[in-house]
Amino acid sequence: MEWFKGVDPVIQALLGTCFTWGLTALGAAMVFFFTTIKKELFNGMLGFASGVMIAASFWSLLAPSIDMAEQMDMVRWIPPLIGFLSGGLFLWGVDKTLPHLHPGMKTSDAEGLKTGWQRSILLVLAITLHNIPEGLAVGVAFGAAGSDLPSASLAGAIALAVGIGIQNMPEGAAVSVPLRREGLSKAKAFWYGQMSGVVEPIAGVIGAYAVIAMRPILPYALAFAAGAMIYVVVEELIPEGKSDKHSDAATVGAMLGFAIMMTLDVALG
Repeated sequence: MEWFKGVDPVIQALLGTCFTWGLTALGAAMVFFFTTIKKELFNGMLGFASGVMIAASFWSLLAPSIDMAEQMDMVRWIPPLIGFLSGGLFLWGVDKTLPHLHPGMKTSDAEGLKTGWQRSILLVLAITLHNIPEGLAVGVAFGAAGSDLPSASLAGAIALAVGIGIQNMPEGAAVSVPLRREGLSKAKAFWYGQMSGVVEPIAGVIGAYAVIAMRPILPYALAFAAGAMIYVVVEELIPEGKSDKHSDAATVGAMLGFAIMMTLDVALG
């Protein structure tokens, strides 16, 4: 931990998001051992990711945003409100623009702009969409930790990276295993699965650099990441996990994910 404290916050964000990307790859590697995921387990995985993202949105992002706004002599509720709604609006725009397809759906039901891209690419982009706000959140958290404000800590940023990384493992599997069922080789399914997480280091570095270069936007940036994550949870993860008779698994997964992320943030942050 001591050596890590002396590292530039942008490099910290890069390392943190490479860690979350690595756990995505670890999850994608499940395709070498399994060719299917039971629907009940899949719903539980979606619920788990939802719980982690909801808990992280408050403890790691919104609560520090409120505190920072006050410490920077701003009206404490304005930056979180504007940032949160802007993050949701941004993801709404990405959702309506980026072509993507959720597992189990027909290619004709792909969302976003119409395209002739292969089904496998559309499936990967569905999870990539989830990873944009996750990488941004981790990057902004490390950038905030380097701002010397008491409401942001390096331990809290690390806790967020660990929590996001844990829920990235089932997300990686949620890409690679369905791709294997689509007829891709195990190697190709793994490759596409881990590539769904490559956007996280990119978003993380952008987020960290932005808040360091423009310190006054810190409260807005934290809330922006929270709004983007909540949009993904409400628009994609919860409806998908509650779409059939195995919806209880999604509920249990969400409770477990929320509890783990809350514990990480409170204990380490």
